[in-house]
Amino acid sequence: MRHVLAAVLCIALPIAMFASSGQSASPAPQDKGPKTNQGPVDADKARVFITDSQSWSIAGAGGGANGAYGESMAGGARPQTAEIVRTFGERCPQVVTNNKQDRADYIVVLDHEGGKGVLRHKNKVAVFNRITGDSIVSKSTLSLGGSVEDACNAITADWAAHSTNIRAAESAAIAASEPKPPASSVPAPTAQAQLQVSSTPDGADIEIDGGFVGNTPSTVGVAPGQHQLTLKKTGFKPWERKIMVSSGQVNVNAVLEPDSGTK
Repeated sequence: MRHVLAAVLCIALPIAMFASSGQSASPAPQDKGPKTNQGPVDADKARVFITDSQSWSIAGAGGGANGAYGESMAGGARPQTAEIVRTFGERCPQVVTNNKQDRADYIVVLDHEGGKGVLRHKNKVAVFNRITGDSIVSKSTLSLGGSVEDACNAITADWAAHSTNIRAAESAAIAASEPKPPASSVPAPTAQAQLQVSSTPDGADIEIDGGFVGNTPSTVGVAPGQHQLTLKKTGFKPWERKIMVSSGQVNVNAVLEPDSGTK
């Protein structure tokens, strides 16, 4: 009998070891399927700015014995913003909370009362479109989660319908607020006046402000203002005048005086 048991053990033990080694050597199956992106990326989500909210909770107690009396009271405002932001992140992952009001799409005003019993809570929530200032929801609930859910549903519905217009209006507002380079001051071209100059006799040289511009009769353009007009012709005395012109056409007819000293 002992020999039979020994033989069985000698056969069973190698088989068990072989099976164990075969299972450990087999690689674990890996999920090679593509990973899908859940939900919109942050750039496509509505940006929400949550206003600083405070709770007001007052509690007091009093009593006495053997002629002595005492009481205590405590309470006051406590910031609840962090709790509201956390709740928004948990209950409304389709939006992004933003700490810059001028970069948000929606303003959430949420007054959350903490430190009270459930039935004593009164949470008030209002959501506004930051660009237009229009209210899209305003409610009161008994729980912070209910207020966040109401705000989230309103924002999701409004964003689905108006996200393109909201972002376009934001881009236009940002572009309008950016400083613009000063416009280059290009002086407007000055309109010239026409100076029609003739002389008796014809053929005299015309000089305006000491520069030769032609012979009589001629029409020349000059800038508005005062100019020195000189006519010169051989055998005649120079003819000089100061002329003030503004616009339009000015006619000048000069009669040249013979120069008796010229041979």
